Amino acid sequence: MYFARASLYLLWKSLPERTGLGCQIGTEEGSKRDIFAHFAGGRTSNWNGFPAQFELCPPGRCALISPVSTRMEILIFVAVALVVAGPILAIMALVAIRRLEGDSLQLQIPQLTSRIYILEKRMLALEQAIRPAVSAESEPETIKPATGIPLHASADPVRVTASPSAPGEVEPTVAPPPALVSAGSGAVTGNLPANRAPNNASTSPAIGGIYVKSAAPQDLESRIAGNWFLRIGIVALLVALSSGLKWAFDNDWVGESGRIAIGILLGALMLPWSQWLLGKGYSYFSEGIAALGEATLFLSVWAGCQYYTLYSRDIGFAAMIVITVVMAALAIARDSERIAVLSLVGALLTPILASSGQDQQVVLFGYLSLLGAGALAIASKKDWKSLLPIAFFGTQIYFWGWYEEFFHRTSPLERTIVFATLFFFLYAALPIVKALGGLGPAELDIAMILLNAFAYSSALFILLWPADKWPLTLLFLALAAGHVAVARVIPSGEDNRPTLARLLYAGLALTFLTLAVPIRLEGKWITLSFSVEGAILVWTGFRAASNFLRQSGYLLLGISALRLLVLPPDGGPFLLNARFAAYLVMIACFGVALWAARTHERDLDVPERAEIGILLVAINVYALIALSWEFWDYFGKAGHGVDIALAQHVALSVLWTLYATVLLFLGVQNKSALLRWQSLSLFGLVVGKVFLYDLSFLDRGYRILSFFVLGAVLLGVSFSYTRKSARQRANS
Repeated sequence: MYFARASLYLLWKSLPERTGLGCQIGTEEGSKRDIFAHFAGGRTSNWNGFPAQFELCPPGRCALISPVSTRMEILIFVAVALVVAGPILAIMALVAIRRLEGDSLQLQIPQLTSRIYILEKRMLALEQAIRPAVSAESEPETIKPATGIPLHASADPVRVTASPSAPGEVEPTVAPPPALVSAGSGAVTGNLPANRAPNNASTSPAIGGIYVKSAAPQDLESRIAGNWFLRIGIVALLVALSSGLKWAFDNDWVGESGRIAIGILLGALMLPWSQWLLGKGYSYFSEGIAALGEATLFLSVWAGCQYYTLYSRDIGFAAMIVITVVMAALAIARDSERIAVLSLVGALLTPILASSGQDQQVVLFGYLSLLGAGALAIASKKDWKSLLPIAFFGTQIYFWGWYEEFFHRTSPLERTIVFATLFFFLYAALPIVKALGGLGPAELDIAMILLNAFAYSSALFILLWPADKWPLTLLFLALAAGHVAVARVIPSGEDNRPTLARLLYAGLALTFLTLAVPIRLEGKWITLSFSVEGAILVWTGFRAASNFLRQSGYLLLGISALRLLVLPPDGGPFLLNARFAAYLVMIACFGVALWAARTHERDLDVPERAEIGILLVAINVYALIALSWEFWDYFGKAGHGVDIALAQHVALSVLWTLYATVLLFLGVQNKSALLRWQSLSLFGLVVGKVFLYDLSFLDRGYRILSFFVLGAVLLGVSFSYTRKSARQRANS
């Protein structure tokens, strides 16, 4: 830990009254100390009780300051690139050479195994030719592999059987030659050749058995003197070197350019050192050294362009990009996801480290687009799942940070929408490719799909609402159409069932289509659109055999039905108004869904049959509500000296009685118990209203009319049921 602090500290000591990435002690005299002294001392919050205040870029120092010439800046940049890239190219060449050497050695193993197999086959044939004939009833014997090195777990045992037709001339049945092994696997896979006769347990040992000499365990003395002292000695030397550099910085023996050069040199040297550690088997420690080297390089380049202003921010930005590319190449060469993550984090920090505080949207978003494309390419090749989420969240942080700081509603709107769309397609590409390849989405892929869609739709809504409703609606409809197209081309699963990826994209399409409706429409049109969309989804779900689409349609029908009850349109002329029309559309949508279910009745399970029954009840409920509204408004108009409230209640009682009668007639004709029970329930409601309300509040004439109609209808219903029961008894 001390070495890490000292390595960072050696870049930054003996700064005479500067401001920048430093630490200011809260004293009246304004004395200052460097942040690296704070790190080297192991303190995290204060020095000697004085509070510390950190600042990245002081006022007045964010302007571009470049005291050296343009030619000198180019030379500095080239020198930095060579210092950083040179060791990495050497490492990559060394790794490639060792890999080629390992491949050549591994390719010889299958050849030797094949030759051993041929020799064993010939020896087995000779041995069987001179031995007595074996009986055909002999049991096959399984050859156990040698115990030198564990063979591949999937290798099948080899059985040697005798031919029953020619006992004197036994031809062994042996496995085919072993398959070639891949380079670097370290184990020969394939079938083990036979090495002894079927009936002889005393034959010679197996030929070609693989043995290795196990390394002798180290004792405690060798481990302490050979391993631990080595590590302690390295750390001690590094501490001594860091302390010496600190002393030189304290006495101003090394200038500003020398400090930056030393930092870049140390950061570059840490990379081949980490490669050497990796070759010794210290994988985790070597990646930590590589991370420290990357951090040292980034900090040194930042100090040169922001703190010391030895070169411009453009040079520093380009140098940081070079460091990112080198670290990414190192991660690919080592096949290390952790180094790739460190490279990506450094790349995401680059815009902050090289920022000038000005609005540079095209440069920033273009850089983020290239960075996302690189992360996408590496993630798709190496299947490193952590790269895309990190790049996605970093991009979103920069996007919304730029929006909060620099966005102006007039000029950059179209350009901002273009970049937001580019980001959406960039991070939606890999999950779509996986789904088209038949790979089911993992939990992280599902989260990325949903978060990407949510981020893009939120950006469109914030940028375009409420001034540009039509473009926003069209973009949402385009998103819905695109997700439908993706869902259609994704291959189906077993038994032609929709896969999780197809359902996911279909659900997103439905969501965007549903959101597009209230963006452009208002009031009753939202309700009508939801109901029509729900009916279409139910019908499409039955045609496509998709339970997901049907359930989505039922949900939309329920939402629109509830919305119609809570927010009904205004009434008007009797049966000729928007409210009655809305109820008719709602009833028609229920009817379409019911008709689609009846035509595919074989595909219905028990829960969905209950949902269809609810639709049938909802049709009658909404029809009764619509007619009740119309009769209530019609008889609510004053005229001819009639009491309005009394007339309205009598009209409702008569209407409900007649509707219950019609339901009973239809239930009897269609032999539908559901319709008959609806009729009886409505009759019960009418009886309760007449005896509890009409009897108490209506005048004598209205009360007599209400009771007369109800009594006559109930007598007729009772007579019908009595005659039906008598016929059933006579037939039985």
